[in-house]
Amino acid sequence: MRGKPAPKRKINPDPKYNRADIGKFINYIMQRGKKTVAQKIVYGAFAIIKEKTQKDPLQTFDQAMKKVGPSVEVRGKRVGGANYQVPFPVRDERRLTLATRWILDASRKIKGKPMAEKLASVLMDSAKGEGPAVKKKEDVHRMADANKAFAHFARFG
Repeated sequence: MRGKPAPKRKINPDPKYNRADIGKFINYIMQRGKKTVAQKIVYGAFAIIKEKTQKDPLQTFDQAMKKVGPSVEVRGKRVGGANYQVPFPVRDERRLTLATRWILDASRKIKGKPMAEKLASVLMDSAKGEGPAVKKKEDVHRMADANKAFAHFARFG
């Protein structure tokens, strides 16, 4: 590792629910520094979820994040001139990042609807354990499973 690691910044919680994970989710949605637009998208999606499922949208959000977040991933590691895909366990912080990224990618791929609707549908699908974001997680797990033979190359510490 060269230089110093980047300092961890404290993410402010979102104004409505006062939760840091939703604040971070809003920051991921935000483009060109337009935070209020990102907040409207998230809160709009939560309103749609509440309207359609009659459940607490935070519960749906948490369930979706749990179902989409991977527990193992593969990373390339060079050993003796050959590159191996080595399965590594995923830290909690990275799990949240990957889940967020996959949910947003799935939402952005849908065409012809406002972003709040797209996000709401992907979150509801993910909470049920289906949809493209969950498929992405399963693909990552399948890759890790296929490369279990190289797990001994993983060094912890």
